[in-house]
Amino acid sequence: MSRVMISACLAGENVRYNGKPLDAVDERIKKWLGDGRALLFCSEVEGGLPTPRDPAEIVGQGGGKAVLEGTARVATEQGEDLTDVFLDGARKALAFCREKGIRLALLQERSPSCGSHLIYDGRFQGTRIPGRGVTAALLEQHGIRVFSEAEIDTLEEVMG
Repeated sequence: MSRVMISACLAGENVRYNGKPLDAVDERIKKWLGDGRALLFCSEVEGGLPTPRDPAEIVGQGGGKAVLEGTARVATEQGEDLTDVFLDGARKALAFCREKGIRLALLQERSPSCGSHLIYDGRFQGTRIPGRGVTAALLEQHGIRVFSEAEIDTLEEVMG
């Protein structure tokens, strides 16, 4: 049985930066949770951030991979450097997947942790750019296939 790690926010858990849970949860997520195929994780909360919290973005070029390499950072609009917290959360997500034998992850798009195709550009103006968040980049570097909530149909096919 394939198991998947799912961003806790996508299951309606109150872990989002703004302290507001998502209004709707995909029925497939509910089913996978019910049958034990899905396990929830929030790398930002596990890294030590509170809910709610100030929005953060990756500052510098290269997205999450650059943060992992030390050439970009994660910060709030006020300039608070959260890089270490995001790195810690990403490492904990990887350890969680390894411990549970998880090879698939469904992550929240646009997040500086979990974005798998899109992240914000680091200028706090709402501009989205192609890129991966820190957790998504680390998981993919270690062979864990990452999907966004827009790819849940594909994930469902892969899970069988």
